[in-house]
Amino acid sequence: MTTRLADIAAQAGVSEATVSRVLNGKPGVAATTRQSVLAALDVLGYERPVRLRQRSEGLVGLITPELENPIFPALAQVIGQALTRQGYTPVLATQTPGGSTEDELTEMLVDRGVAGIIYVSGLHADTTADMQRYERLRAQGVPFVLVDGFSSQVQAPFISPDDRAAMSLAVTHLVSLGHTRIGLALGPKRFVPVQRKIEGFVRTVQEQLGLGAETVEKELVQHSLYTLEGGQAAASALIGRDCTAVVCASDMMALGAIRAARQLGLDVPKDVSVVGFDDSPLIAFTDPPLTTVRKPVPAMGQAAVRTLLEEIGGTPAPHSEFVFMPELVVRGSTASAPGRARPPLTPRAAAAPGRMRVGSTWGMIGGRGLFWQTSCLWVTRP
Repeated sequence: MTTRLADIAAQAGVSEATVSRVLNGKPGVAATTRQSVLAALDVLGYERPVRLRQRSEGLVGLITPELENPIFPALAQVIGQALTRQGYTPVLATQTPGGSTEDELTEMLVDRGVAGIIYVSGLHADTTADMQRYERLRAQGVPFVLVDGFSSQVQAPFISPDDRAAMSLAVTHLVSLGHTRIGLALGPKRFVPVQRKIEGFVRTVQEQLGLGAETVEKELVQHSLYTLEGGQAAASALIGRDCTAVVCASDMMALGAIRAARQLGLDVPKDVSVVGFDDSPLIAFTDPPLTTVRKPVPAMGQAAVRTLLEEIGGTPAPHSEFVFMPELVVRGSTASAPGRARPPLTPRAAAAPGRMRVGSTWGMIGGRGLFWQTSCLWVTRP
């Protein structure tokens, strides 16, 4: 015990007597000093005495499709931290191939008495799915919020990025670089975000390049999977149709598009420009650094938590969708169209290159894809 007190005292920068007073709940210790001692306990891996543990307001479930795409862990981190600050304990439930379904994960969370659930890119985004599952959940008295996707059949608050505006930002950027043959690579058409991206893409190409909607959808839109391999397959098809630029519905797909171009002997961005979507952690450090449309993850995650806590507190949000504006982040994967000189930068653009604004630990429970968060620190970017 003496050794432990000495270690904790050294870590916190206080005396052993002060550590002893904090651990025994004695008065006469400043609040900042008390917090320093408790932080030292956490850093050194010592368990806090029961009397010093903060009582949780309850559990909140977070269901995501998977964690291979870096944007989902990033969103989970924002949501988890926001819940923890409000005194709630986040429980992460992740769907994996061959694992539990969304309905099974929901049932497990409800059985554990969660105060509410946040769904990210769930079945609510699939236009072919039965939306009655959410009405049944509401009938059980469980508040919930739905992120990324919308359905008029579900009486709940929705949190979404403006997918149409995202495509407008990407296409406008590429047109300004002289590209006239721009392709769109994205996932299956049954998903609401996919449909919205197509709408924004088609409208912007029509307005800026004068192509007909039918021609755009038939020749310049390629559906695939939201994976690196899916992006590679879609980009190969679009490049084969003489596209000099490819807009992708995720950063993972964009990395696949870059691979496709290189396998065809083409250079990115000299021969083919590529734009992603999400601005996933570490994506700025790819080769080349990826130009992408940044999804407003912090704002969306915090809004999802605030909205859910209002529901839990008895002040339900209206059946509406809160839409957040994305922004274009220009890096090294886009350049002037082949055969066209790069336009000169304006003094303002030259002064601020790279970004243009236009608009812990998880532990498994039960071995079935349900995770419990005790504390969280995920390094994303400098």
